[in-house]
Amino acid sequence: MCPSPVSARISPRTTLDTALPCIMGILNTTPDSFSDGGRFLALDEAAGHALDMARHGAAVIDVGGESTRPGSDPVSVDEELRRTIPVVERLSDAVPALVSIDTMKAEVARHALDAGAVLVNDVSALRHDADMTGLVAERGCSLCLMHMRGEPKTMQDDPQYDDVVDDVCSFLEDRLRFAVDAGVREEQVFLDPGIGFGKTAEHNLRLLKHLDRVVALGRPVVLGASRKRFLGAILGVEPGERVVGTVATTSLGVLLGAAVVRVHDVRPNFEALRVTQAILEVDD
Repeated sequence: MCPSPVSARISPRTTLDTALPCIMGILNTTPDSFSDGGRFLALDEAAGHALDMARHGAAVIDVGGESTRPGSDPVSVDEELRRTIPVVERLSDAVPALVSIDTMKAEVARHALDAGAVLVNDVSALRHDADMTGLVAERGCSLCLMHMRGEPKTMQDDPQYDDVVDDVCSFLEDRLRFAVDAGVREEQVFLDPGIGFGKTAEHNLRLLKHLDRVVALGRPVVLGASRKRFLGAILGVEPGERVVGTVATTSLGVLLGAAVVRVHDVRPNFEALRVTQAILEVDD
């Protein structure tokens, strides 16, 4: 069961060296991601886009080399390394933002951390690779644990829950406990309810409405609703036209206590975050 909601102003201690809330810019170095697949395969293009995102307000750049869109197939460790590590190396030297690696594989995470990444964004919540927990504990890097029902290939095949908010909270609480029991310090951990990962449009909307109950678990929450399919279902538009819908989820998320908002379109979402934060900080 989720704890009772707490104030959105609470900021748990973290190992991530940036002010929260903040924007995490998405950098997919994949040919098949649902929204921007194939756009940033070349190193110079990827680095240029990352620099633009940092200039527009992204405090973190999340580099991913394996698509986790619904129905996607896994890629090999070697292929994921080829797609991501040169980018992480370049960004660590050239971009005024922290670098995150979006991977379920410990070998990819290890090389990315060696190359300058400071956060591991594991959509499997340490369930995919048995070596990931020990690596994160040893390195002391930040870690994001995300809820996902099943695997990307099958996660949208009729997802069902008794109560999606309670189920997601229970899962995240269990994975946090697992990580801490295995040597990961609690202040390393961020939690992500996994919008769009094994959930219907109604499930996603319910999680957004009750995001403060995820925040009440006591760890900073990452919100990743950017350009997701449920926004297209509401608005009747394609992924590239879901910017305004994404901005609405950013403002709501920050209002309810999200610490990191993971987006494709940095500038409008950074501006939404800044305005929402300013409203929250006005003295009563």
